[in-house]
Amino acid sequence: MSDTKLTGKVAIVTGAGNGIGRAISNAFAIAGAAVMCVDLDRTAAEEAAGAIIAAGGRAIAQVCDVSSEADTRSAAAAAKAAFGGIHILVNGAATDDPNGTILDITVPDWNRVFAVNVMGAYLMSRAVLPAMVEAGGGSIIHIASQLGRVGAPNRVAYCSSKGAVIQLAKAMAVDHAAQNIRVNALSPGAIETRRLTLRFGDMETARRVAGPKHLLNRLGQPEEIAQAAVFLASDAASFMTGADMLVDGGYTTT
Repeated sequence: MSDTKLTGKVAIVTGAGNGIGRAISNAFAIAGAAVMCVDLDRTAAEEAAGAIIAAGGRAIAQVCDVSSEADTRSAAAAAKAAFGGIHILVNGAATDDPNGTILDITVPDWNRVFAVNVMGAYLMSRAVLPAMVEAGGGSIIHIASQLGRVGAPNRVAYCSSKGAVIQLAKAMAVDHAAQNIRVNALSPGAIETRRLTLRFGDMETARRVAGPKHLLNRLGQPEEIAQAAVFLASDAASFMTGADMLVDGGYTTT
């Protein structure tokens, strides 16, 4: 019987400094993995890794701009050097996207959203795949969004980038199945993180406005997404690849 233990596995999590990425890093460590906590913010990355170590887990921090090929290659090399291999990659780094239609969003803003959300997933995957092949296989998880499946007003850059991430997972799953590498997308609904306070001004407003858009009539918690990521990373999901796993409280059902 397969289970969700990650004992002996090495995971890289981008966007690990806060929110969903930090919750995933913690959950992976609890499940037994050694974790590289990757973030553009050095302090946030170090705090995430430090919390894991303080709790008895294994972790290191890595500063990385996922839109930089040199940074992503350095991160992959550092993880392999520290832990001996790489078995799991979570592409969770995301930039703060501006509100607006395509008439409102500037070309630099559009390019930055895609550079982090899509190019970042491409570059990290490209950097990690050789080590994952060498290890005999692994699991890659792209953090997408329910808005990669449905449209939302004034979120054209975000919706487009997350739709691309879902398709990236499918195409990569086809390419790397023979190497025993599973690739899936994980699409959260609205989750109580810093990003929601930026969008709505405060969490109470986010709960009041966005909560009822979900069938469960509430926002999700980062830990709920983290448990889904543990499943996708583990042998419990050994027959799952090329999928987009929705954990959206029923947002896309109606």
